[in-house]
Amino acid sequence: MSTVNRSRRLRVALLTALLGITLQASPAWAESQTSEAGIGTAAALSSLVYGPVKVTYATLGLIIGGIAWGLSAGDSEVMNAILTPAVRGDYVLTPGMVRGRDDIEFIGRDPNYRPQAEVVADVY
Repeated sequence: MSTVNRSRRLRVALLTALLGITLQASPAWAESQTSEAGIGTAAALSSLVYGPVKVTYATLGLIIGGIAWGLSAGDSEVMNAILTPAVRGDYVLTPGMVRGRDDIEFIGRDPNYRPQAEVVADVY
């Protein structure tokens, strides 16, 4: 045999072995990647509907808040009571929200009233 044929056979054997190892390990990896891609796609497509609805709600809140401010002779508390729920909140859905791990906050809350993350210390 010539060295060219040996070299070619060696390359084919190595590529076949590498492909076999990759295919053997891929079902679990492919399943998790497919699941992640599906969740990400669902979040993106949901945001295409959710985002414009939230922006419309926020815009109407800005308009109504401005009108309320003018009718209340410049009372900022009246305006903030309308603006805070309308403008704050989530504008995009994330994969965690689609999975149900994270809360979706359509109507925003004042930062002073948000629940703080609980810190649990491990005691040994």
